[in-house]
Parts: sequence; structure tokens; C-alpha cells
Amino acid sequence: MWIGDFTGAAALATEADSVAAASGSHFPPFTLLRLRSLQGREAECSALIAGVIRQTAASGNGRQRSPRIGQLRSVQRSRPLQGGDLRGLQATSNPLDPWITRWVLSELVEAAAHERNVVLGRDALKRLAETTQPAGNDFALGIEARCRALLSDGAAADDLYREAIERLSRTRLGPELARAHLLFGEWLRREGRRVDAREQLHTAHDMLVTIGMEAFAERARRELIATGENVRRRSDSSRAQLTPQEEQIAVLARDGLSNPEIGAQLFLSARTVEWHLGKVFTKLDISSRRQLRAALLEHSRLLASA
Repeated sequence: MWIGDFTGAAALATEADSVAAASGSHFPPFTLLRLRSLQGREAECSALIAGVIRQTAASGNGRQRSPRIGQLRSVQRSRPLQGGDLRGLQATSNPLDPWITRWVLSELVEAAAHERNVVLGRDALKRLAETTQPAGNDFALGIEARCRALLSDGAAADDLYREAIERLSRTRLGPELARAHLLFGEWLRREGRRVDAREQLHTAHDMLVTIGMEAFAERARRELIATGENVRRRSDSSRAQLTPQEEQIAVLARDGLSNPEIGAQLFLSARTVEWHLGKVFTKLDISSRRQLRAALLEHSRLLASA
């Protein structure tokens, strides 16, 4: 997920869910939630969060997990974070949960910068630097530079955005690098430097589309339009094409096999089969197995004519 391999991340999250179900564990799907939020799929996030709330209420652990739920409601939206997001993000800045705190603080800086809440932004940046400075690597210092840029002006902001991009370019953190290009492009556009903004926004848009950060890509597209560019929404043909495994599962489901029966044939868990079928339904733009026969025929026809 951190390096932008969303297909691999989703498969691993599904496998982890299968293991949890088989072992009787009830750990909430925080990884899958962050993945879906990075993808900009707020409806799926809302459904997952509702499930977490029901689960924690039933187990009596709601008080301990509510900050994390608040975090997942707030971070990684496709739009710039704002108003009500600040309260949710502040609630997660818990020094007893340092990993979540480090993750949230950079989001809190962005939200505070968007709301022009300089005091809150600087406080969050100070706490973030307490971990990024000792780490001293390109990941940590790249994120810190991006946050400092959000709270800076003029040449200082320009230098900091470029430092963030340079440092993050030396890591495998594609999503964070793409967001740095996006934020730099947005800042350049506000500064009236439209030609420079287009360069950064085109880079961000291409990266975000490739990674699968759909809503962030749309945000970059809108920014490009604001610079005077005419950018059409992309139709990702690779996304619409079924993988060999997805096609095999789709054919077996079309023929009437249940998820456990398909799993037994392909040595997969029923949960993994369910996840793959969800991908198939999305790619074929259908909502039930009854539609598979016609959809697969149409899919084959379109591939043959491509």
C-alpha cells in the first residue's frame, strides 16, 4: 500500500481477513480502510467503518478504538482536508499510539494549512519533526519538507516542495511522491505560475492514475483545468480488463458454482473468491451473478474488437 501496489495490498488484506475469520480473530480492517481511502472510495470506507463500529460496540472496545475510527473518517480524502476533519485528526494524536500519531500528523498539517490555522499546523509540524528528525532518512525528511512547505510562502515554500519531491523520489513511496507533486502544483497555481503548475500537476495526475488513486487523480485533473488545460477523464483500459484468475473465477461463478466450490477448485479461500468477484463486478459494471453470462460475452466481444 505504501509503495502504490494497491492490487497486491488488497489481495493481502483479503487473505488476512480470511485468516482472521478462520482463527476467530476480530481485529478491525484498518489496512483495508486506509487502502480504500487512498483510492478515494468513500462509500466503501463508510460501509467498513460502520462494520467496525458495530464490532467494537459488541465487544465493548469502542472507547479504545474510537480515535482510530475518527482518523479513518478524516484522512486521505480526495479533497483538501478541512473544518470538521481537524477535530477528527486531533483526536488521533495520541502519544501512547506513536505509529498512528506519526501517520496522522502530516495529514493534520495539510488540513490546518488548508484552513489557515497556522497555530495548529505549526504545533502538528513540531510534533512530527520529533520523529522525522531523529529518523533522518529520505522518507521521514521528505514528508517533513512537504509539511513545512504547506506552512511556508514564497521562495521558502518553493525550495521545500522541491526538497520533498527530491527526497521522496529516492524512496519507493509512490503515493507520497504523487501527493507532493499535487500539492506543489496546487501551490504554484495559486501563486499564478500556471506553466510551472501544469508540469507538476501532469506528473501528479499520471502517477495517481497509474497507482489507482482515482479521486486524487480527479483532484489533479480539476487543478489542471483551472490552469487552462483541457484534460479528459481517463478510462484505464488495464483496469477494465480481467486478469486470468478473475476470468477463471467469473466463468465458474457464471456456471453456477458457489464461492466455496470455486475456492476448492482453485485452492483459494471463499473470502478470496468473494474479493475477486467484487473486482470482476466492478470491471464489468454489474451487480449480480445473474448478469455474468451477458457481461462476459460483451467483454469478450470488446476485447476481440480492440
